[in-house]
Amino acid sequence: MAQAKTFTQAELDQVLRFVSTKKYATRDRVMILTSFWSGMRVKEISQLKMADVINEDDTIKSEIRLSAAQTKGEQGRLVFIPNKLRDELAAYLKTRKIKNADIPFFHTDKRLGFSANGLCQWFFWTYRRAGINGASSHSGRRTMITQLANKGVGVRVLASLAGHKSIMVTQKYIDVNDDMKRQAIELL
Repeated sequence: MAQAKTFTQAELDQVLRFVSTKKYATRDRVMILTSFWSGMRVKEISQLKMADVINEDDTIKSEIRLSAAQTKGEQGRLVFIPNKLRDELAAYLKTRKIKNADIPFFHTDKRLGFSANGLCQWFFWTYRRAGINGASSHSGRRTMITQLANKGVGVRVLASLAGHKSIMVTQKYIDVNDDMKRQAIELL
């Protein structure tokens, strides 16, 4: 099976423009950016509850502690949320009328939580309809890891951010591209 496509900034912008025309534009934007800016897996995004994301004072947490049940491999992990994603999550939160701690953070049009498979399909079809081929629910995660590697973040840090037990797995996520090769050769 081919690896998920890594996005250029232009492709991400194309998808964000596409979802901006949809009924749940803010939700859709934030689900996509959560994938790209936190590196969470689709199962983890689908499993998020309000209490996972929101502090008691209704601010967005800077770190999300995922339980073993929410992650792959049945091992909990800590996900760091960059400020720009916290701003996006806060904007989405303003669209939510009910904020009970135990309800899903992201909801379907029927106000139910997404299943992991349902959200996986949502990502696939959203990317396809936006004109991006070869993309999947793993594209955001792979793009984040590749971008951080391109900026010089070490593979051990990347593995920890991704929740990988082995750096060998993380290395498979890093998409080598022409920009990376140009930058590398200029180090000589």
